[in-house]
Amino acid sequence: MRSFLRCSLVPVLLIGSALPALAQLPGFSMGKQYHIVRTGPDHWRLTGQVELEREGQKFFADVVDYYANEERLEASGNVVYVSEQSRIAADKMVFDTRRRTGRFENASGTLSLGTRVERSMFGTQEPDAYFYGETLEKLGERKYRITKGGFTTCVQPTPRWGLTSTSATMTVDEYAILRNAVLNVKGVPLLYLPVLYYPIQEDDRATGFLIPQYGNSTFRGQMLSNAFFWAISRSVDAAVFHDWYSRAGRGMGGEFRYVAAPGSEGSARTYVLRQSAAEATADAGALPESRSYEIRASAVQRLPAGLRLRGNVDYFSDITTQQTYYGNRYDASRRQRRYGANGSGAWGAWSLSGTYNSSELFFSSVDSTIDGLAPRIAFSRAPRKIGNAPVYWSFGTDYSGIIRTWKSGTREVEQGLTRFDFSPQIRVPFTKWPFLQLTGVAVWRNTWYSESIVNRQQVEEPVFRRFFDLRGEIVGPVFTRIWDTPGNGYADKFKHVVEPTFTMQRVTLIDNYDQIVKLDSYDYTFGGTTRIGYGLTNRFLARRQEGARRNAREFLNVSVSQAYYTDERATQYDPAYLYSFQGLPTSKFTPVSLLVRATPTAEVSGSFRLEYSPTSDEIISMRANGAFTRGGVSVTGGWSQRRYEAFNLATLRSDNYLNLGTNLRLKEGRFGGQYIFDYDFANARMIQQRIQGFYNAQCCGVTVEYQKYNFGALSSSLLRNDTRFTISFTLAGIGTFASPLGMLGGNTTGPRGF
Repeated sequence: MRSFLRCSLVPVLLIGSALPALAQLPGFSMGKQYHIVRTGPDHWRLTGQVELEREGQKFFADVVDYYANEERLEASGNVVYVSEQSRIAADKMVFDTRRRTGRFENASGTLSLGTRVERSMFGTQEPDAYFYGETLEKLGERKYRITKGGFTTCVQPTPRWGLTSTSATMTVDEYAILRNAVLNVKGVPLLYLPVLYYPIQEDDRATGFLIPQYGNSTFRGQMLSNAFFWAISRSVDAAVFHDWYSRAGRGMGGEFRYVAAPGSEGSARTYVLRQSAAEATADAGALPESRSYEIRASAVQRLPAGLRLRGNVDYFSDITTQQTYYGNRYDASRRQRRYGANGSGAWGAWSLSGTYNSSELFFSSVDSTIDGLAPRIAFSRAPRKIGNAPVYWSFGTDYSGIIRTWKSGTREVEQGLTRFDFSPQIRVPFTKWPFLQLTGVAVWRNTWYSESIVNRQQVEEPVFRRFFDLRGEIVGPVFTRIWDTPGNGYADKFKHVVEPTFTMQRVTLIDNYDQIVKLDSYDYTFGGTTRIGYGLTNRFLARRQEGARRNAREFLNVSVSQAYYTDERATQYDPAYLYSFQGLPTSKFTPVSLLVRATPTAEVSGSFRLEYSPTSDEIISMRANGAFTRGGVSVTGGWSQRRYEAFNLATLRSDNYLNLGTNLRLKEGRFGGQYIFDYDFANARMIQQRIQGFYNAQCCGVTVEYQKYNFGALSSSLLRNDTRFTISFTLAGIGTFASPLGMLGGNTTGPRGF
């Protein structure tokens, strides 16, 4: 940093002594100097405290020789060069004032790089670059070459990080290329690269290599990830990435993204993994050497005439590899691969949509089900009033080619068929009284199936299903009470609203119900059945001061509901309850559902749901969630418990999970941390833990993270456990050094290259 301190001499040079000029140098504005001598027709020598300025360039030195014919300046002794973008201090300088190029010996300087560095993350550090070298060449207006020197964007008396190299070429607002580059943090060498491409432009998107990332995993071993980012245009980019694992193999992939217009965008990502033989599961033993791949893509496109197209692909070739290599609970327990497309349009009250999709759900590495629509075409008419009467009519049609295949090893059982449904509807609302609302609905449903059930076997014989669905709903009478509480610390006025609800639904007899192939909830409609639903909702509101405004807030909502069926089979498939489709013992009464939602302030919220079966006198399911946010502190948590029928097992099982997440950011984000965990009470084990802490200084930051996964606690997971420890560095003006993201993890999320 000896040479860097020369920059501090500039104020001294500017002050100088008030000695008069002896002569005027042609083409220059001159400050104060001790002496000027013309030694030849085109040669002037200036000695003393020399200060020159020409076309926005300033020169300071003890001795200056100027050759007019060549427009060349030669300076020595406390040399300082200043331009709009740079400031350079050196022992010696040779400068071409016409081409604005020059050579500096034993030089150091700073470059202005604009405002692209996020200052709030690193204090008040200015977004400039500091550089030094045995020689520095100014090759043009914005281009520099450094020999045996270094580079950093941490312009401090003692830089916290820097890059050294045998040679470096920098183009301001474009890039820097360093050869034999070494990254040093606090004087400690951490990383060597033969060639380093580093963007130094205000545009956040630049073509180049992303920062290599390093990590460690008990299963995968040492991990190294690198990537190349290609900024094709302002709206299109691509990346190629590579992951290396010391124990588990290596992978390569690519990503492409585009934005064509508002509402029209897409991305595609692919990855291929060459997996080495490794122990991954406790029950399956070693994983054999294999090759697998994954594709993820999505796109949305707006078309003329109100049309919109959507498409998505989320496909992996091997479920074992998929769950083994992912690094979070969601992906490690994800069991589905799917793809599909949809087109839709709306013209006033009319709407049309077409859908094609397929989804395969895995229960093990060899057992799965495939569901989908190939295709589904839906056409509908929104409710329209009939004359002047308070009666509304509408209709909907649905044509679906339904896919359903059961797979177990090499055995496959297909249950797919074609279904067409037509359902005109009449709706009669009654809203004359504000305290009482009555609505009546009549639906005539006609459904055609290409296949049916005969002697408990699915055969290619069409069948029709016809029935009327008659519904009535009553909300009220509504009871309200208001209290004025001017001395209350929470609110100056409270309101309590009581809303009873009553519904009745009658489905006429379906005489061929046993012949219907039941593939989804659409088909589980029991005929000759009456449903009576009843409930009570209590709403509590408060008028309180929130900031500069006085708002009415619903701080508590408590609702209780239950339903009665004349046919107990229908209670199994009521979508209003969490227990539906779980195979639990039922009666004509559904469980009692209790739902509580609380939002006492904008910072605090929570909910609780419980389903209790009076028939078996047991709680079937419970869920609780809460959140708190204030300043840099946020806490979220949840707990759930339920009973269900295990797949392919005639036994009831229970689960009981707790999750918690906390985030802390203090001192304007300068330091903080995060703690996340998921706990399985049923098996008394932690599913995952994540502990993270970070600190950002003026020029750099450090993040320490510990992760532990025990995916064996999840019935659908193939990976038993993995422990990881990572340290990541964030450098102002460069980016982040961290562990790779794992499979499909080549870090392409960074906005610019490295």
